[in-house]
Amino acid sequence: MTRYEEIAKRICDADAVLIGASNGLSISEGLHIFAEDQAFGDIFGDFKERYGLYNILSGLLARWPSQEAKWAFLSRLIGHYSIGYTGSPVMDQIRDIIGGRPYFVVTSNGECHFELAGYDPDSIYEIEGSWGEMQCARGCHDLRYPVFPLIPKMAAAEKDCKVPSALVPRCPKCGGEMRLGTSDEKAQQRCQDFIGKYHGKRLLILELGIGWRNQLIKAPLMDLVQREPHAVYITVNKGEIYIPDVIREKSYGLDGDVTDVLKLLSDTVKEERCVCG
Repeated sequence: MTRYEEIAKRICDADAVLIGASNGLSISEGLHIFAEDQAFGDIFGDFKERYGLYNILSGLLARWPSQEAKWAFLSRLIGHYSIGYTGSPVMDQIRDIIGGRPYFVVTSNGECHFELAGYDPDSIYEIEGSWGEMQCARGCHDLRYPVFPLIPKMAAAEKDCKVPSALVPRCPKCGGEMRLGTSDEKAQQRCQDFIGKYHGKRLLILELGIGWRNQLIKAPLMDLVQREPHAVYITVNKGEIYIPDVIREKSYGLDGDVTDVLKLLSDTVKEERCVCG
């Protein structure tokens, strides 16, 4: 039995799947928020020249001179990476691995790709917030509002790295500035409920593209593996596999490009299902 066949058997035996995803998964789909590369220059070259941006993250964290400039950047970002996205081979491979089992996704990626690819929005916790929602920056109330319907008009009207003032979103209650949605407590509770429901059962934890320094997702997932006697931990990352000794016996590290590893893993899982019927 090969290593992938062994892992596929553990996947097929699972009662439920908890997916953790971070930047490495986004990179496999062509979105690298940390990279100062050709893609960033092609899409945001004028913002780079005018505002000194060097990657997408610097734009998300920038102190913009105006709301018109901020929403020009955000509308271009969301328009390019989220509007029109309906899925990818990677998202299909993850779905194949899940195979109809109950699942939950915890991700630090905010571009909404899981939901846009057809995953259940009630089974997704975007731990650092979402590009698809906005809320009052002052916090005058807790309601969240959709962002995506506003993007096409902003993108069409953007000029000189600004959108018209009339298109800048404002809080419908206080008239103040709006920001992209932050972590959602309701989604966090749904995640905790999912973990509680499968306590003591065969929970498969599939970790995709999460660096060893990630304390938001990786550390809690490894703690969960340690607590759950029947949990299985599969971590996929390129050049950076970290598995503590305390959970090593029930863990598998797959070092390689996320796209290549998931393709091989999903193919092997489908073969294992055919054998097991």
